[in-house]
Amino acid sequence: MLVVGRVGKPHGIRGEVTVEVRTDEPEARFAPGMVLSTMPGATPRARHTEPGAPQPSPAAPAQGVAFRVPAELVVESARWHQGRMLVAFEGIGDRDVAEALRGTLVAVDSAEVAPPEDPEEFHDHQLVGLAVVTPAGDRLGEVARIDHAPSSDLLVLRRPEGGTALIPFVKAIVPEVDLAGGRVVVDPPAGLLDL
Repeated sequence: MLVVGRVGKPHGIRGEVTVEVRTDEPEARFAPGMVLSTMPGATPRARHTEPGAPQPSPAAPAQGVAFRVPAELVVESARWHQGRMLVAFEGIGDRDVAEALRGTLVAVDSAEVAPPEDPEEFHDHQLVGLAVVTPAGDRLGEVARIDHAPSSDLLVLRRPEGGTALIPFVKAIVPEVDLAGGRVVVDPPAGLLDL
């Protein structure tokens, strides 16, 4: 699965949510009708309605009933607002139910994602799990995940002796990615792996 976003806080009262986008193609991934899988581990939250408050929408569970995050969410609409992606999902019709989605990761099947056209570009799921070696072939660990920082992407290296290290994913430090060979060659400057 390829994570394309994380649901944030509700926006307004009609069930829209903010989404922390984790894809280079948000317009394609959050197009109306797109079916997104929710990642396991999303925590259901109980809904509570104050006395005299408007009744929840028909799509919402009854008062005090835990809302279970569905296995799939279908995008009803998406738009940009002040630099943030706002998404409405089918069946999520009010703010309380939208709040229950907060923190949920949404993903697409990585088999359905076309490989990048640029041979120097990679999807996160292609790199996770690859062995990380030095130019001399010494094993440093494996790629645990990719962190997308403002200045550059970071390979999160899981060390064999435990712990992690962050490696800037730039050509000067990562001269080779060999998907077929299942490895990433890293030439770290002195002290980088000691941080």
